[in-house]
Amino acid sequence: MSPAGSSFTDRLLGRVRLGGLLSLAAPVLAIVFAGLITSIVLLVTGGPPLETLGVMVDYGVQPRTMVLTLNYATTYYLSALAVAVGFRMNLFNIGVDGQYRLAALIAAAVGGAAVLPGPLNTVLVIVVAMLVGAGWASIAGLLKVRRGVSEVISTIMLNAIATALGAWLLNTDRLAVEVAGSNNIGTKPIPEAARVPGLEIIPGTGTKVFGLILLAVAMGVLYHVLLNRTRFGFDLRATGRSESAAVASGVNVRKMVLIAMIMSGAMAGLIGMPQLLGASYSYSLDFPTGLGFTGIAIALLGRNHPVGIALGALLWGFLDASSNILQLHDISPEIVAIMQGTIVLSVIVAYELVHRYQISAGQRRVSKELAGKTPAQPEGASA
Repeated sequence: MSPAGSSFTDRLLGRVRLGGLLSLAAPVLAIVFAGLITSIVLLVTGGPPLETLGVMVDYGVQPRTMVLTLNYATTYYLSALAVAVGFRMNLFNIGVDGQYRLAALIAAAVGGAAVLPGPLNTVLVIVVAMLVGAGWASIAGLLKVRRGVSEVISTIMLNAIATALGAWLLNTDRLAVEVAGSNNIGTKPIPEAARVPGLEIIPGTGTKVFGLILLAVAMGVLYHVLLNRTRFGFDLRATGRSESAAVASGVNVRKMVLIAMIMSGAMAGLIGMPQLLGASYSYSLDFPTGLGFTGIAIALLGRNHPVGIALGALLWGFLDASSNILQLHDISPEIVAIMQGTIVLSVIVAYELVHRYQISAGQRRVSKELAGKTPAQPEGASA
């Protein structure tokens, strides 16, 4: 390789490393800033910041809490992946929350009916959940490609409709039955043969990690391969970057929008499966809610990258699991929600600053290169 070529390669590698360091520094600085804001809030309210952090860490590293953190992170990870599929297409699927709850309800009813025996019933429950989630998300996709309706508006409305529809279906006269010994109602329990056993990843606890944590890992790998190693993934990302450029290269943008929404909904259908098949075994009034909105925060924190999302899900899981101990020390557990919100806002601001810096640095670099290639004027030439 010529010295000029070697120099160009070195400069290119240096820019790539700098961009990677800036992208890594952004969430780290955001978390540090969120910790600073939380410390100020604690001081104002009379709470000791260092002691609070120490209590959370001591409680968070206990085996039972670590299991709880992994279980939280499993559902958070699936939720963030569902949101990230839309983000990569420049689609804001706010309807993940309604999609996973409606999918979990109908899948639980199908599983409780025991249409198929044993593990086949497990597969049926998962497939039904994905189909329901995909079908519900496709409504927003069709409205966007056929009528130009913003997916933000349509998915918000569909969340409300899914909530009302779920409440109507979760009735003793329809899909649900009364839970013995309580005022709760839920679907018929899924037979024991169709349940997914937990994994004893961390010994010495009375609880186990959701067995479907393996499904979450598989979905993360599939997400990465599909979006970064296939032509379909390239077309999807290209459409998200620039619809006009995608059209010029022969991509059917309307088709890609619809497929992306369907994929996001199918992934959303999996969010409730670890809880349904690994803990509650039925869908009832106390089934976890709000996981779709948590996924939005974690997808932003992880920049839609499967590894970054995994780290964000673990952080969120740790914060939620550790908050359980704060009340015993006369510290409001809402301080965790403040920290989480501050992290999201800080990350958004940090990424925007990094993005602007990279654009500015690129413009300066191009200007220098163009200035260096400007031919010198001959002596005596007029200005």
